[in-house]
Amino acid sequence: MTRRIIAAATLCVGLSSGLPVLADSPLVRVRGTIESVAADHVTIKPRIGQAVSVKFADAMRVAAASKAEIGDIKPDSYVGTAATPQADGTLKALEVAVFAPSMRGTGDGHYPWDLEKENTMTNGAVGALAGTTGRTITVTYKGGEKTITVPEDVPIVSLNPSDTSVIKVGARVVAITKADAAGTMVADRMIVGENGTVPPM
Repeated sequence: MTRRIIAAATLCVGLSSGLPVLADSPLVRVRGTIESVAADHVTIKPRIGQAVSVKFADAMRVAAASKAEIGDIKPDSYVGTAATPQADGTLKALEVAVFAPSMRGTGDGHYPWDLEKENTMTNGAVGALAGTTGRTITVTYKGGEKTITVPEDVPIVSLNPSDTSVIKVGARVVAITKADAAGTMVADRMIVGENGTVPPM
């Protein structure tokens, strides 16, 4: 009888630890500072509110963010930029991420974003640089193109493929998560800042 009870308890633990992510669960971006790290999850202190436990998905992808400059954005660079629509139809960047060549195609398109109210995300290839300082760029994606101005105070980062070794206490992070059947947030992707870099997206 004792062995049966232990076996049943073990089965329950196994089922609870392997609960599937719900397909209809909304996408939640958890932005903040890593407070603790375990083998299969982290605790993140958001900018506002209480700490959140985020579990690693089995095939979680990790990208490392490091500081970059406007000069790192070149014709045919693949970039992602959260931006605010302007009255003339152009966009004003809130941040720019320059993807490593191996990450080309990530999130391609133009769609709503949640960094600020009524902002968008545009991921695509840089077609041209304009202006005396190269701070007006065109970004081409499947089905369209946007003209985006990058103000001087806007953060620019480089994103490179990485692994869980960059997930450290004190690092700033953006975790892209969905809830599983138990309500636990599960990260499919994480963007982790290196050397004090804050992932601005």
